[in-house]
Amino acid sequence: MSEQATEVQPLDQYECRACGYVYEPNKGSSMGKVAVPAGTPFEELPGGWRCPVCGAPRSQFANIGSKEGPSGFKENLNYGLGVNTLSSQQKNLLIFGGLALGFLFFMSLYALK
Repeated sequence: MSEQATEVQPLDQYECRACGYVYEPNKGSSMGKVAVPAGTPFEELPGGWRCPVCGAPRSQFANIGSKEGPSGFKENLNYGLGVNTLSSQQKNLLIFGGLALGFLFFMSLYALK
């Protein structure tokens, strides 16, 4: 028998556009009229649930992605000129190496007479 490893997807956070309150599914919500247990996704909140700070309805919340990483980062790795897959040291070398090369070219103009 082979066991399949299932990757647990992090739950997305939602921010109230009216007051800035952030609903974190991993923590739940003990504030407000309806208490929500930890681990409850935003989509499964009770129908009458409102923002515990300002009372805005669920339609006023915007998905801001998961807390574990930037939203959409894995999907965007293949775009661009390939620099999205470089490490930070490689990016620094590319940037500062290009600046140093440009400076050398500029200084070489003084050799022309």
